[in-house]
Formats: sequence, structure tokens, C-alpha cells
Amino acid sequence: MELTLLGTAAPTGLPRPDCPCANCAGARGAHARAATSLLVDGALLLDLTPGAALAAARSGHSLGGVRQVLLTHPHDGPPVELPPGLPRAGRVPDGQELTLISGHRVRAMPMDSPGTGYEVTSAEGDRLLYLPRGGSPAGDGGTRPYDLVVMDVVGRPDALAKLRGLGAVTSATDVVAVHLDHDLPAGAETDRRLASLGARAVPDGTTLVLGEYRDVPELPRRTLVLGGARSGKSVEAERRLGAFPGVVYVATGGRRGGDREWAERVGLHRERRPGSWRTEETCELVGLLGTQGPPLLIDCLALWLTDAMDRVGAWDDDKWATGGQRALRERTGELVRAVRETRRTVVAVSNEVGSGIVPATASGRRFRDELGRLNAAVATECEQVLLVVAGQTLVLR
Repeated sequence: MELTLLGTAAPTGLPRPDCPCANCAGARGAHARAATSLLVDGALLLDLTPGAALAAARSGHSLGGVRQVLLTHPHDGPPVELPPGLPRAGRVPDGQELTLISGHRVRAMPMDSPGTGYEVTSAEGDRLLYLPRGGSPAGDGGTRPYDLVVMDVVGRPDALAKLRGLGAVTSATDVVAVHLDHDLPAGAETDRRLASLGARAVPDGTTLVLGEYRDVPELPRRTLVLGGARSGKSVEAERRLGAFPGVVYVATGGRRGGDREWAERVGLHRERRPGSWRTEETCELVGLLGTQGPPLLIDCLALWLTDAMDRVGAWDDDKWATGGQRALRERTGELVRAVRETRRTVVAVSNEVGSGIVPATASGRRFRDELGRLNAAVATECEQVLLVVAGQTLVLR
């Protein structure tokens, strides 16, 4: 099966017309995108958008051989005129299957929102899944692995998580993001965010051949996300696991009875997480890291260190000097070894410390120094290390 992406953006295209935002300003030239439309083996057109015939010509294709035009949803972008010679566009009722004269079988997949997804199988058995913008499969969504999935990865990472959980998306599935909008910067940042989800974006006009060799986005198994207060580090960590099923969110802050402001903070974090995630409030990280299971999101190591220092009496100068320091180093050493030996996917969050401010107390300086050591030790064991500053993510490793 040969698939040409005539466009890869949201219905209004990218940049959006007359939009003054910074992301639209950067979506120029090679980063500009037209509304999403797919041409399958020159015979099937999925979603009819403005300029489809010209887009096909630019990519070295023609719409002259198209025998079927299918829509995933009513077009809500600029007006579209049907190019001469194309059959009238329509939609297949949910659950029904259509066999084309070209030998393709098309099954309409129900969505959890308005729209229709299409599962396309070629005469050779290649399998493509195309989902509409903002849509996720309703029901089982198909349980056989697809060769290629084209979907709204940015808008619905939970849909990708669902497909992974069903076994419909595996490590061998090529996941291509479409319906891209101005909610993320163009270029390298788009590529970085999608790669962390096991997906990729391609320029308009790209032709993909199912079964052909391709580079698979490399998914780091252990990631450390550093940042200051309100830098966006937790959002970045959560975003990285949004497309994976069954994530365990490990909250190391515990409960603080009577602290209303802390409860509000915890509530905001909880509201951001997908409903399928499970939360464990614990500082016993070594045991979790040592067991098999779904991905772990640990937030955060600074609070874990606070608990560890409480346990060894590290805030008291005498206790610190007479065994507290040694006990803390043993405890942090166990955690670092657990990170090194774990077989689970782990994203850990921690506060970046220092930056020139010296705490006024010995215990404050002690915590700063120990957190700096812990961050450095954990970073050494992680395949990827990120620093988040003012909501912008820098890849350190």
C-alpha cells in the first residue's frame, strides 16, 4: 500500500489565516501545512480539502485514478469545490465495510466523538488506520496490529494509549501525526514531542510505502525531567506518557492534613492526568522500580529526598554528623541502583537547585547539596535528561 499525505494540518491549515501567535509565525516555508487529506494507492481519497488536486500534483501524483472519496467528518474549513472527474464525497456508516474496485477493503470505525475512522486493508493485506481530528475509537477499536496509524496524536494521545493497550499499535507500527494545529511550535519541537510518544510528523506531500524500512522513533526507557518552580516540568513529564496505557503516577508528597493550599495543588495535578492512570502515594520507590509493570511517573525526587532526610534525622547537625549522612547516602544509593536496574519505563521529575541562591541555614544548604547530588546520580542512569525553563524544554541528553 502506498499512502501520500496531501496535507497534515487542522482544517484551517498551518499557519492559521491571520493568526498572530508565535507558533503560526514559525509555521512558514517548509513548516507550513495544508488541511489533512490522504491519497491511498491513487485510488482512494480520504478527506477532500481545498487544493487537493494541486497538492497531489506537487507530490507527483494525480487524482485522475481516484474511485472513492470518503470523509471522516463534515468539512469545517474553507469551502471545497469538487475537482472535475472526482466521484462525490461521502461517508460509510459506522461498522459497515466497503470493497473498492481497486481491491481495497474499507471498514468504518465508530468514534467517541462526531466523525468516522477508516480501517483500510489492501489486496496484499497491508493495514492502515486513519482517525479524524479529536477522535478515538469507540469499543474495541480493532485488536490486530496495524502497519500504519494516521491520527491526531497531539489532540488525543489517550486514543494512541488505547490502541497500544489493545495491541493494535505495537513497536512495529508506524504512527504518523496529522491534524496538526498551532498548539505546539513547528519544526524541531514538534518532532521532539511526537518522538517521546512514539510517533512522528512528515511534511505535506510525503509518500509512505507500508512495509518499507523506516527509522522508528527511539523511546527512552528512563527520563529525568528537571526544572524550577512552575517551570512546566510536571506537564512535560505527564505529556511524555500520555500515549501509553496503564501509567502509575507515583506521588511522593503524601498527604498533609489541614493544608488547604497543598490539597488544591494536588487536585490540579490529578485533574490533568488521564482517567486510566493509577495513583500511588508513596516514597517506597525502590520496590516499585524493582517490579515489572506499566510505566511509572515519579513526581518528584525532591519530595522523596525530604522524606528520606526526615527518616535519618538529617536536619539536626549532631544526628547528621553521627550517622545521618551515612544513612542518607545509603538510601539514595539504593534508589540510584534501582533506577539503573529497573526494566520499567520511568519518567522522574525533580527540582533543579542552586542557581546562585545560598540558603540561610545549614539544614537548607544541606538539602540543596544533597538534591544536587541526587539529581546528578539519577541523571547518569537515564537515557534522556530534560531541563524545563519557562515552559520550554531543553534536551540535555
